[in-house]
Amino acid sequence: MTDVTIYHNPACGTSRNTLALLREKGIEPRVVEYLKAGWTKDQLQDLLKRLDRSARDILRVRGTEAHELGLTDPAASEDALIAAMILQPILVERPIVVTPKGAALCRPAELALTLL
Repeated sequence: MTDVTIYHNPACGTSRNTLALLREKGIEPRVVEYLKAGWTKDQLQDLLKRLDRSARDILRVRGTEAHELGLTDPAASEDALIAAMILQPILVERPIVVTPKGAALCRPAELALTLL
């Protein structure tokens, strides 16, 4: 399988473990360091559709300003969450792996195996 993408943060242990697991399986994925590359609205909306999740489902709270920005408030809209994720890519939980079989937020890393 050569059509594999991982949205990766090299500072994250789970993200590093997921990348290593893919490589152990003989897969060299396209690695997108999303903290450097950033996000577009279209990218995030497409990714959420593939994940079958809402922006709230992939909102990273730990180690971010999500609380301070009001993003953990149940009244925060999908559009507000996506806009914040575009401005601060760290607000997206990681790693996310995309293959022709689907997409998953791979926490734990072994969830990536379900996509191979």
